[in-house]
This record gives sequence, C-alpha cells and structure tokens, in this order.
Amino acid sequence: MASHNELGKEGEEMAARWLKKNGFELLHRNWRHSYHEIDIIATKGKFLHFVEVKARKASPFGGHPEDSVTKKKFKNLQKAADEFLFLHPGHQWISYDILSITLQRNGDAEYFFIEDVFL
Repeated sequence: MASHNELGKEGEEMAARWLKKNGFELLHRNWRHSYHEIDIIATKGKFLHFVEVKARKASPFGGHPEDSVTKKKFKNLQKAADEFLFLHPGHQWISYDILSITLQRNGDAEYFFIEDVFL
C-alpha cells in the first residue's frame, strides 16, 4: 500500500478515536454511494455529522490538511450525504465537518475540527 494510503487509514483511525473522545457516536466509517465516500458519519446531540478526514505529515513548507478539501470534493460529500439521508430519513439537523490532523515529527498529532462547513 502506498504511504499516503497508509497515512489516510491511520488518520481515519485517529479521527474515530478523537471523535469518540469528544462525545460523538460513530454510526458508519467509509460509507459509500456509487463512487462517493463519506469518511465518518456520526451523531452528537441532535446533529448528524458527515465528517471528511484529512491527515498530513507536518511540512516545513506549510499547508494544512484541510486545504485539500476542494469544492469538488465537498460537492461529492454532499451527494453521498443526500443519498444517505434518502436511505435513512428523519434527521432534521445535519452538519458537514472537516477533521484535519497534522502529524508532527515527534509523533504528536494536532487536531483541527471545522464544524458546519459550506463551500
């Protein structure tokens, strides 16, 4: 497996642990519709959260993982979420979120949760 795929899998594991630790109940991981995928679907309070996870190793050249969520990627997330909501009706409150994880050279991870995103 390519190193970026391994980092993506590791990032999703870290994201799942972080979300649980912060009061989210995970419903699905890597939920697919057609060729669109939602990394994590979770609930917290009255909200259903569609979470895009982005992980990246820290770079001296800057850049943040969340910067790689383009309008196209966001639209694909929305399409998959629409299908999920069609198949699982009854959720009045939804949120599209990004969980950005930056892995530092010393092994620490920096989490940045962006809630209720709209691009």
